Amino acid sequence: MIGTAQQAWLSLPGNARGAIWITVGTVFFALNDVAVKTAGLTMHPLQLGFFRYSLGFILLMPLFYQLGWEDLKTERLGLHFLRAVIAGTGQIAVFYSVIHLMLADATSISFSRPLFMTLLAVLILGEVVAWRRWVATAIGFIGVIIVARPGDGVIEPAALIGLSAAFMFSIGLVLIRRLGSSEPPTRILFYYHGIGTILSLGPAIWVWKQPVGQEWVMLLMIGIFTTVAMICFVRGFVVGEVSVLGPMEYTRLVYAAILGYLVFAEIPVIWTWIGSAIIVASAIYIARSEAFGRKSKPAEPD
Repeated sequence: MIGTAQQAWLSLPGNARGAIWITVGTVFFALNDVAVKTAGLTMHPLQLGFFRYSLGFILLMPLFYQLGWEDLKTERLGLHFLRAVIAGTGQIAVFYSVIHLMLADATSISFSRPLFMTLLAVLILGEVVAWRRWVATAIGFIGVIIVARPGDGVIEPAALIGLSAAFMFSIGLVLIRRLGSSEPPTRILFYYHGIGTILSLGPAIWVWKQPVGQEWVMLLMIGIFTTVAMICFVRGFVVGEVSVLGPMEYTRLVYAAILGYLVFAEIPVIWTWIGSAIIVASAIYIARSEAFGRKSKPAEPD
């Protein structure tokens, strides 16, 4: 029966398999936000960050062991360290925004990552960006402003922190591009989680609160959900085309709105949906223009 199911799975087109992987990963990311928001009611984001990295490292240990130390050694430790610092800081900022904003708002703001990528592609990678992509980027940031709603009299600090998190994650993605020229994905995961665990330990001890009862469950969920979601995304983009699968991540907004309503009784206002639509449309345009600007690669076996 297992062999038949595996044959049926492999008979599916690469994009179909990739779509399933991305959909599952998106659901787990949304569930992770629920766990973060719940745990954040009584625990500091710095402590959540430590558990996110340490539990993720433990869960990925079989993968690291299988690769072996000889394949885990790197000559680019400095770049790994820089990425871990920047992305790790962004992770804590994401936790803060998820805890203090409605899930739909925090998710919408996180979708501004592709907008920052346009700026960083020019400043760091030296890429030439067409004027249409610049226009899409500018329109996308208008969407961010609508979600943040500064016209209400004051910009929510958590929204600015969420936006800074998107910026830091964008830098992390640029650094992955540079690392990817010589480092396999498993090695990148090893140093990201390993360095992240070490760096987050001190701040976690500073704000430490002994977890009890449900808090342990939420912390375990954060480690599991994040790790499973990352694996799903990696698997999905290995077998499918980025231009097809990339926009599917934005269904996470729907899951965030549903879970926010069911778990926290959150009801997003109309401006959240309008701003989100603008951000998502701009991000999809940028992703597709970037994908079609490169040579397409054949899908690899799953």
